[in-house]
Amino acid sequence: MAAAVLAVLPLGYLGVRALERGPGHAWRIVADDRTALLLGRSLGLAAAVVAACLVLGVSLAWLTVRTDLPGARVWSVLVTLPLAVPSYVAAFAWLSAAPGLAGFTGSAMALTLVSFPYVYLPVTAALRGTDPAQEEVSRSLGHGPLRTFLRVTLPQLRPAAAGGGLLVALYVLSDFGAVSLMRYDTFTRGIYLSYQASFDRTPAAALSAVLVLMTVALVWGEARTRGRAGHARTGRGTARPPVPARLGALRAPALAWCGAVTAAAVGFPLATLGYWLAVGTSRTWDPALLTDTALTTLGVAAAGAALTGLLALPVGVIAARYQGRTAHLLEQSAYAGHALPGITVALALVFFAVRYAHPVYQEVPLLVAAYAVLFLPVAVAATRSAVLQAPPVLEDVARSLGRTPLRALREVTVPLAAPGIAAGAALTFVVCMKELPATLLLRPTGMDTLATRLWTETGSGAYAAAAPYAAALILLAAIPSYLLGRHRT
Repeated sequence: MAAAVLAVLPLGYLGVRALERGPGHAWRIVADDRTALLLGRSLGLAAAVVAACLVLGVSLAWLTVRTDLPGARVWSVLVTLPLAVPSYVAAFAWLSAAPGLAGFTGSAMALTLVSFPYVYLPVTAALRGTDPAQEEVSRSLGHGPLRTFLRVTLPQLRPAAAGGGLLVALYVLSDFGAVSLMRYDTFTRGIYLSYQASFDRTPAAALSAVLVLMTVALVWGEARTRGRAGHARTGRGTARPPVPARLGALRAPALAWCGAVTAAAVGFPLATLGYWLAVGTSRTWDPALLTDTALTTLGVAAAGAALTGLLALPVGVIAARYQGRTAHLLEQSAYAGHALPGITVALALVFFAVRYAHPVYQEVPLLVAAYAVLFLPVAVAATRSAVLQAPPVLEDVARSLGRTPLRALREVTVPLAAPGIAAGAALTFVVCMKELPATLLLRPTGMDTLATRLWTETGSGAYAAAAPYAAALILLAAIPSYLLGRHRT
């Protein structure tokens, strides 16, 4: 119950705070020309990034799954690596190399290069699970590979591509780091500037409410576009493996396309960091400060992962072991914070702390609570999957031997599910380290994490001083990511 209350607290309090001075005042803020400008910019940026990600994700998925592309397995790994690069690191890399990109162009480029795997991964899974019989029939009727792809394959990929596009759109609307570094005003940056510029928090709350409504509308719209058409096979048995399409003369352009995307999304940011590390000296950055910041980042991320895992354990167990409206409502409540951008969650917690819990305002516990709200779904999903794999009959045996349900959970279920729970905690630890907007608003005065320090140094144009923090962030995040990869293989 505590997990559900914490997760829905930002939603409830945000509504109360936005309407505190009356619906009329809130409406004047929402109907302001500035709000309309932010709405247009946010939706325009999201549309551009989604369109670009669909092109990148679908084309790369088709090349790596359905063609004779040389080194397809290697490319399939390389094109997923951008998920490990925070958007603000990508923005830092491009902005430091080409300051003229600041604005819409740079924001769209940075966000596209870090988020296209959200389309690539589901489309790849759909291609691998689709029976190629319809494509073979199309080719037997004289249609070429391109026409077969457009008329037969692409319609079957629509649900996967639409789902991936929705994830990209939500990611763009909630992003703060890239648009802030690129100095492009969207809703998230507008909310942050409104919070910083005025003692009246109602405008920031009203803008946050509009941002939440935008995310809800996007989710509803994506669900409506699915329609009622079926996309499953009607035959029995396992789908035959497809015959790879021969690229022929297009092999070289296909390799160049994969190489260019990988180089822009992963190679260029790493090369840029290497350059700024090389030109930097001990006078541009302080190794002791870097070490202290890294330790602080590890500490708050570990606390956030621990609290999130603790709250997720009972929710995951209930969701896995019990059916019914109460269990379903509890699980869905835990996911409420996942639909909120980090800056909105932070703003809601600021309002709550100032009004009802002032001793924790700008203290580490409030920051850790924000991490729990934002990333509780990550831990709940991992815990639920791990508990589902633990045979419930063993719990029945433990209870038949006199163990109480709580003791059976502690002595049987949790040990069996421990690897999956640990994997969820490691993933939560990684995303806590990379979180930026909530950390900026809720961190104690004088405390910095690697993400906030990078944001500060880049904002002042000190790229050589920012590079060590970006490199340390990627390095520290890569360690648990590698352990997660080993756990899943």
